[in-house]
Amino acid sequence: MNTLPDPSQPSPDDLVAALQMASDRCAAHPGFAAPRAGIILGSGLGGLADEIADPLRIDYADLPGFARATASGHRGQLIFGTLDGVPVVAMAGRMHRYEGHGDDRVTFPVRLMAALGATMLIVSNAAGGLNPVLNVGDIVIINDHIDLAKKGGRTLVAPLPIFGRVASPLPLYDSRLSQIALAAARAGDFAAILGTYIATLGPTYETRAEYRMMRKLGGDVVGMSTAPEVCVAATLGMRVLGLSLVSNVARPDEAQSTDHQDVLDAGRVAQVKLRKIVAATLRHLIG
Repeated sequence: MNTLPDPSQPSPDDLVAALQMASDRCAAHPGFAAPRAGIILGSGLGGLADEIADPLRIDYADLPGFARATASGHRGQLIFGTLDGVPVVAMAGRMHRYEGHGDDRVTFPVRLMAALGATMLIVSNAAGGLNPVLNVGDIVIINDHIDLAKKGGRTLVAPLPIFGRVASPLPLYDSRLSQIALAAARAGDFAAILGTYIATLGPTYETRAEYRMMRKLGGDVVGMSTAPEVCVAATLGMRVLGLSLVSNVARPDEAQSTDHQDVLDAGRVAQVKLRKIVAATLRHLIG
């Protein structure tokens, strides 16, 4: 069970100790293989976890430093195995700020992925479409983000020890990986564009006035996650590919309703698109 207390911002010393314990606990499992890539599966996208070969599933509750995932459709498991010939670790469910967690808690799994050997992070989410060219089921390949939920300036990315790995910060989103994702969409004959993700606290959906404001800010999609995880991954030297599945489209001039079931349904329909992009990205890793 978790050994950390519940405060939203545990101390760096607590995090370092938990990181070491969690790393040791994962590595001690029979069948463990050090991952080369980490994958974060957002709402409605958890089905990809079932395609991981020879899976080793570890419940978050059994890992020090992990909080319980409470969002609907999030299993709360770390899954190790092989996908497209590449050793991976996938988060089937993530932690969110709106669940009361600070950024160090939300990003702890990314630190663990890096500590175990992952050098690439594929992060996915289900998001609301702000750009009028988007339709439900389209993919936005994130090339920048605006974090409206961070507290006191930039997302906390204090450099905790990563067991001997020291890396210089990289651009948040890797342009080469983004181009590979675009090419995969063209080959698969489905819609994908480069765009800016706006992160909000949630868990409420945006008002029509907020949609208008976010579009004026330059946002293409809006969601409740991703930004803190990406910031920490880049600080740790990981190459990042960000993918937003458009689960609903903002219509600021007409009343409409959105609920979490719509998000889950859109995710299930669009998983084949995400799968094609992930496969192309992993092929690049071993190419």
